[in-house]
This record gives sequence, C-alpha cells and structure tokens, in this order.
Amino acid sequence: MDPNKPPGLPGVTGMPWLQQLGRGRGFQPEVPAVGRGRGLQYSTEGLGIGRARGFTTPGDTPLVQFGRGATFPMSEPLTGFARGLPVPPANGGLGRAGVLGRARGMLLSAAADPWVGVARGAILPGLEPQHRQTPPCETMIQDPKEETPSLTEQVATKNVDVPTPGQGATLVSMFRGVGIDPFKTSWGRGAPPVGGEAGDLGAQLKHQVAPVGVISSPGRRPEEVMGSSEPFHKAGTKGTPVTVGSNHIPICCKNEAVYQYHVTFSPNVESMAMRFGMMKDHRSTTGEVVAFDGSILYLPVKLKDVVSLKSVRRTDNQEVEITVQMTKILPPNSDLCLPFYNVVLRRVMKILGLKLVGRNHYDPDSAIILGKHRLQVWPGYATCIKRTDGGLYLSVDVTHKVLRNDSVLDVMKVLYEQSKESFQDECTKELIGSIVITRYNNRTYRIDDIEWSKSPKDTFTMFDGSETSFVDYYSKNYGIEIKEMDQPLLIHRPKERSKPGGKQIITGQVLLVPELSFMTGIPEKMRKDFRAMKDLTMHINVSAEQHTHSIKQLLKNIAGNAETLMELNRWGLDISTDLLVTHGRILPQETICLQSSSYVTTSDVSWSREVGRDACISCIPMNIWAVFYPRRCADQVEELVSTFLKVAGPMGLRLERANRVELRDDRTETYVKTIHSQLSREPNMQLVVCIMTGNRDDLYTAIKKLCCIKSPIPSQAINVRTISQPQKLRSVAQKILLQINSKLGGELWTVNVPLKHLMVVGVDVHHDTSKKSRSVMGFVASVNSSLTRWYSRVTFQTPNEEIISGFKLCLSAALQKYYEVNHNLPEKIVVYRDGVSDGQLKMVELYEIPQLLTCFQTFPSYEPKLVFIVVQKRISTTLYSCSADRFGTPPPGTILDHSLTHSDWMDFYLMAHQIRQGCGLPTHYVCVYNTANLSPDHLQRLTYKMCHLYWNWPGTIRVPAPCKYAHKVAYLCGQYLHAEPAIQLSDKLYFL
Repeated sequence: MDPNKPPGLPGVTGMPWLQQLGRGRGFQPEVPAVGRGRGLQYSTEGLGIGRARGFTTPGDTPLVQFGRGATFPMSEPLTGFARGLPVPPANGGLGRAGVLGRARGMLLSAAADPWVGVARGAILPGLEPQHRQTPPCETMIQDPKEETPSLTEQVATKNVDVPTPGQGATLVSMFRGVGIDPFKTSWGRGAPPVGGEAGDLGAQLKHQVAPVGVISSPGRRPEEVMGSSEPFHKAGTKGTPVTVGSNHIPICCKNEAVYQYHVTFSPNVESMAMRFGMMKDHRSTTGEVVAFDGSILYLPVKLKDVVSLKSVRRTDNQEVEITVQMTKILPPNSDLCLPFYNVVLRRVMKILGLKLVGRNHYDPDSAIILGKHRLQVWPGYATCIKRTDGGLYLSVDVTHKVLRNDSVLDVMKVLYEQSKESFQDECTKELIGSIVITRYNNRTYRIDDIEWSKSPKDTFTMFDGSETSFVDYYSKNYGIEIKEMDQPLLIHRPKERSKPGGKQIITGQVLLVPELSFMTGIPEKMRKDFRAMKDLTMHINVSAEQHTHSIKQLLKNIAGNAETLMELNRWGLDISTDLLVTHGRILPQETICLQSSSYVTTSDVSWSREVGRDACISCIPMNIWAVFYPRRCADQVEELVSTFLKVAGPMGLRLERANRVELRDDRTETYVKTIHSQLSREPNMQLVVCIMTGNRDDLYTAIKKLCCIKSPIPSQAINVRTISQPQKLRSVAQKILLQINSKLGGELWTVNVPLKHLMVVGVDVHHDTSKKSRSVMGFVASVNSSLTRWYSRVTFQTPNEEIISGFKLCLSAALQKYYEVNHNLPEKIVVYRDGVSDGQLKMVELYEIPQLLTCFQTFPSYEPKLVFIVVQKRISTTLYSCSADRFGTPPPGTILDHSLTHSDWMDFYLMAHQIRQGCGLPTHYVCVYNTANLSPDHLQRLTYKMCHLYWNWPGTIRVPAPCKYAHKVAYLCGQYLHAEPAIQLSDKLYFL
C-alpha cells in the first residue's frame, strides 16, 4: 500500500498529497491551512477534495464510492469536506472573507466565497481576534424531501458573526461558520432541528432543510453532524430564571498535562504482580506518583520519549528489559485520567477513616441505632470524579446503609421455630438473594446458596497450601470465637472478573459463616409497618439543608487534613470548598383540560380537587359489573357501593347497581372459581371488583392471571383495610372510580400539546421474578392526537435476545392501531426509553435506533421523524434551590441544561414532581436521536407536559407518563402474570 495515498481511495490519481496537515486541536497557523479528515492528507492546490460519507468528488477523477456511499452526479465543481478539511480559496489565503464550516460531509459551493473547514477547535490562520464580522455568504444545503440531493438550491444570505475568541486561541463557532443560526441547528446525534422558533412547542417548523452534513436516505440513520469535543447547543430559553445548587464541587487541575506511556517487558512477564514489582523498583526514574495497570503507565511528569530500564526476575534471575515509550500527552481533565483520579479519591476517603462497603464509603462510628427495630443506620457518601460540560467535578451524594442487628443464624433460628418440618425450604426461600455484610472486614456478599452438608468445623485450603478449619481461621486472623458448631455455611459465587490484559479468572465460591454474617436492608415485615418505616425514613430521607451540611462537612474534613491534601496535590487536584451554584429555569405552568373546564396548575402541581368535582374528558358507563367479597366484608362493601353512587355524578360517570357476589370463604380457589363461573353466565360483564383481606400476593396473582390472560376483563382489587375508614371513604371512592374509568377505556384529563400527528412511546424493562434469566419489556404508545388513548404490549426475552426484536414488533402493532383510530400514520414519533445506563447509550444509538427505523419500511412510502430520548432515574445528581446561602427544595418544573450535562450528548435535568420529603432528585433525559426538528425548548416542554398525564395520580410524576405506564405493565407481567396478557386488553390501561 502506498503510504502517500489515503486509505480507501483506490483509483484516485493526480492529487499532490502534501505533508502539511491540519491537526485538529492545536492546529498551528504558520503553515498553509490544510485540514485532515480522519487521517487523510489534502492538497492546498487546485480543487479541494472531500471524503465525506456518501458522496463523491468532482473533477477529472472518475466517480468513486467514498465512505459509506452512493455516488451523486455533479454538474459543476462542488466541494465536500469531512472533519477539518479546508476548501482552499482562490487567492490562496483565508482573509476576512473566509467563512468557517465544520460538518461531516457538508456540501459547499466551490464557486462561492472562500470556505475553511475547522478541525475540532482548530486555530485558524489569518483570522484576528478583533475581526467580529464576515461578509454575507451563501450555503448549499440539501432539501430533505428529495431522494436525490439537489446541489443547486441556495439559501438566502445571512450576516455571520464570528465570536470574539478567548486568550491564546481563535475558536470559531461551528454553527455560525456555516451560515446557520446556532438556535436553529441540530441536537442529539444525527439530529437536524433547523428552523422554528426555539421556544413555542406549537410553532410551525418552517423552512425545513436537511441536517447539515447529512446525506439522508430512506430508513437510514443520518450521520452525526458534529464531533464530540465541542458542546452542543442544548440550552433552552423558556421559563423563569432561578438560582440552583447541586451536589457537585468544582475541581481545578494544577498540572499542565498527564503523560501516557506504553510499557513493554522483554522477555515478556506474564505475572501482573511481578510487573508491578519491577516498576516499583524504578520509582527513582518514574517518581513516586504513578498509575500503572500492567501495560499502560500514567505520570504527571514528562520522561524522555523512550526510556530503557533493566530488572531481574527473581524466580529465575533472568534479566528483563523494560521499555517505557511515550504515547500520548493528555490534558489533565481528560476522560482517560478519571479512573486514577477516582483511585486517589478512594485513598482520600480511607485517610479520613471512612470504611468502604461495596462502592460507597461509610462511617460506622456515627451509626444511628434504632433499638426497638433491631436496626442500625450507617451514614456515608457515594463519591465520584467526573467530567461534564462545566469541567471537572466531584460528585458527592449522601447515602445510608441499613444494617440489621440480626445475624443470618438468628434469622435461621426464628425460621426453625416457625416451621421445623420445612425448615430448609423456608431458609432457602428467605435467604437466597439477600445481601449480607461480614463486619470483620466490612464486605458485602450476596447469598447464592446454602451448603447444608458443611459446618465451621470443616477445613479448607489456604493460599500457602495448608489446611485449616473455619473455627481456627477466624480465631487466628480476627480473634473471633465461633459458638455454634453445627450451623450450615452460606455460599457466595463471585462473578468472573477480568484482570488487565483481558484474562478471565474464575474465583470459585466463597463460604460464609451465618453467625458472622449480618443481614442488610429493610426486612419485608418492617416495610409493611407504617410507623417503623416512618422512624427509619426520618433518618434516611434527609432534607436539602441536612444534605448540603453533610457534604460541606466532608469538604471541611478533606481541606483540614494535611495527608489528604498531599494525596490530592500529587496529581495536582484542588477541590473547592463550595458547592456548585448556577442558574436554571422553572418551566411555565401547564393547563389541565377536562371535558368542559380547564385550569392552570398551582405551585404544588396537584389537581385532585378539580378532578373530583368536574367531568372527565370521556366516561364509560358501568352497566354490568360485579363485586366479589368474603362474608365478613359485607358492611364495608355496602358502604363502598353507596359512596360510589354519590361521587360518580359530579365526575361524569354513569353507574348501575353492582351485581354483588358473596363468597363463603376467602380462599384463593373460591375467588377464582366464583369469578370464572360468573363470567361464564354473564359474557357482557365490563368489570370485576374483588375485595381482599390482608396482603395476599397469591390471591392477587390468581385474580390477575384469570382476568388478564384466561378470561380477559378489566379488574380492580381492593384491600378491605383501604375502605374501612369512614372519614376517608369519599376520597378513596373517587380515586378508585377514576382508576376504574381509566381501565375501561375512559379518558380523564390531558394537557395542550400543539404538535400534530404525534405519537409518544414509553418503554421500560423489568426482570421476571419467576425466571431469573428472563426479563420483560413494557411498551405503551399514544394512539390519538390528544394523548388520551394508549396502546400497550409486553414482550419477554432472554439475556441473549436483543430487546430490539420485541421493540420493533410492538412499534409496528402500535402504528397499525394508530392508523385504525386516525386513518393516517403519525408524522413524528417521540420515544422515551427507560432503563438505559450511560455505558449503554452508544449501543442504543448505533444498534437499537437503526434497527427501529427498519420497521417503518413495512408501511409504503412512510418516513416519520423520530426522536429517541433515554430516561435515567437512578442518578446521583441532586438539585437545590438557593436563597441567601440557604439551600432548599427546588419547585416542580426546575430544569438544568448546562454545566452538569454530558459534553457529547444533548441532555438536560428536569425535576417535574413536588418534593414532600428528602432532596430534589431530578430525572436525567438524554436525546440520543432527533430528526423531528425539535429544539431544546420543544424537548424540555414536551417532556414536562408528559409528566402531567399519569392518571393514577392527579399531579406531576418524576418520569413521563408513557414511561410510567410501561413500567406498570412490565411490573404486572414480570411480578405476577409471568406471561403476555390477552391482546383484547391492549387498548385499555388495565394494569393501573
């Protein structure tokens, strides 16, 4: 292969490839402006040739497929450029007329004014800081409506402001450089929102043009528009400005750089321990501050480009030559530096006397003892150093570990007293899957099995090959005397872990002594005890003020300890003593619409009174329905039915007298047989209401399996305790009737969503409890314009089966249902996908979305606009309201779309719900894909509107309603049904 030719361009001749390359970041202006798109060298003479994805170069060269590409006919010289390829101007220089552009595969007119491609943050020659404006320019942009791109359509000229650069470098706006207003450009990966006011959700999305740099084709994912190194324009404008704080502390890096070296051993040394030992012997060369994983070495100091060292392998006295070669110079806030910064942070926490349990650090000395509940609560911190749009931050979350004073042996003794005959079965059922902590080393383990044939008197083999018993081992190493000699042992099977170098090691199993293992978490019995839970949550759900006080105390401890400061200074880390305080917004309040009335929500975003006194949008008359109840609940049922009749009128519900069926006992079999026979006699039954005594999962499961699978009919299970308090009965009856109306297909309330022909989809995944290897995906989609009718499906899958196969099936079925209702297909589809971590975002973007687009091909000539938003609830970010140095709980609608956001995704934090106890936990939304021209304001306001539409609660919830519905249906199927529900129920919210 000719090194002077670029890879992947066979047959292209006559191009004088120069050695002067544009280097992306840090591009030096002394040489002629030459860009480099992914390793290609480009000429500064003659026609500028681009290798963008999917189009060919003009001129004398034959039509060649470049990148991923289809060839396009060229009627005139046109120039395409990839990342950083400059199109040389006629006068050979940039000058003041140079227009700066940067996009993958942007099509630009070579006949227009000079253009320059910017390689990620390049310094551009000939552009002085004082030059604030460039002359008008013309941009050639492809019309998305045409299958073959039109290369002659011209967009009106527009003055472009070049922002004043900071000191030392001229950075050029990648949006304004291509003549496009940054407020009207693209977000997300492959997202083309061009045009439309950034604000009003209902604004007409006019002047639609293709995403800059995208060659689009039916059913294919548009390529990404911009590199990950420059932030997206992701900030919205709508709402009231507000000052917010967060549990993030700015970190300043004092070091100029971190140097990465590759270390090779000749002859090769397999043992990692030996490699570490040999490198430790050369601390005089590398310095005391190192981060080494066996092959990659990071240092805060610069060595020579290649350093040769010699060591002796002690096992055979063989001389080993160690070559340390510099491979990269990293900025100190590089992502590659974060892992060892977090190792430093772990050392700091250890110096402060905090104990590592799992991934978090706790302070056992400050434990809160709850004597009457036999619990203790360890306060602690979950810490992490991460890089966001705002720079490097230390994230600190206050966490608590609930430990029980009961050992596993104590639990076994209680179970033995309760059921001697089936003792082993009960133990297995109660203990397997539980997390225990061994206090002699503060490590947590999951109980995977119980070894009944072994006891502490048994022996095991030590690392040195000697045999010892469990009794002797704990006595010798920890000074612990085991008292119960006949107890069985617990088995923990660690997951396979990979060491540096990729070699898998299987660690076998860990045997634990029940007497020394203590239960963690809240006991199931206690969870059902309201008073006990109230005592516990008082210590766990701390207020914003307590939360910030704990974080400030940690920062004070770090700043006041000379040893911790020295540890941080070794890597040049300086942690601020103040929490991040920045500006956010409170989104405008929404209007709730009922059948004949509407009202703006109040500050607590609750409308429970209004829905009880005004008619719902649509109500299903309850003509034939039955109530099944045991004899002892007859009085409560009489009161409930009469209250139903009183409250139904104002809500717009028409209610006939119920068919009451009294059961001779409350056995599960009696319920199932009676309901089944009643449904057989009355095939037009609309609803089954069951009154239950106590918390009986077996009975609930049996009723739901019958009513959701075998004989599909909406069902309502009511615990008799819920309807036993006369003073609350009216309120309870209203809520039950609203839920029943939803299950029958009625519509309760909605909000105004100006986007027309819109489908909103919610997806969530739940793990099936009956089969640990199986998970269930819940799918819910809106099928009408007012977002009041929903279509739900469920699919089961094994770990090896991709979620996308079931996803495509559900989406196709939902589109067919939408067509049945509206006689057309949606033009825009917004998907809210729950259950995706940060590490899976790329997989969703590269695999799930392209596969999802293929299901549109089943409908002829159908290419809807798609928005794919990942919803993350389990995050450590906390928001506070700030006023005069006091931290509180932020109001509903608080949004933060900068500073803490990802640098390479379009994302935002939204707190939609009212916080009544604890801190402000927002939900993180990441827009992975956006071809619907929805601006940040559109996405944020649409998401907030969706949080108003959960009909089980007359107020806002933490996630969009379709996500919550998807969770509910997945939970019902994964927890109780363990099978797909009947298709007849798919157009009703039977799972509420």
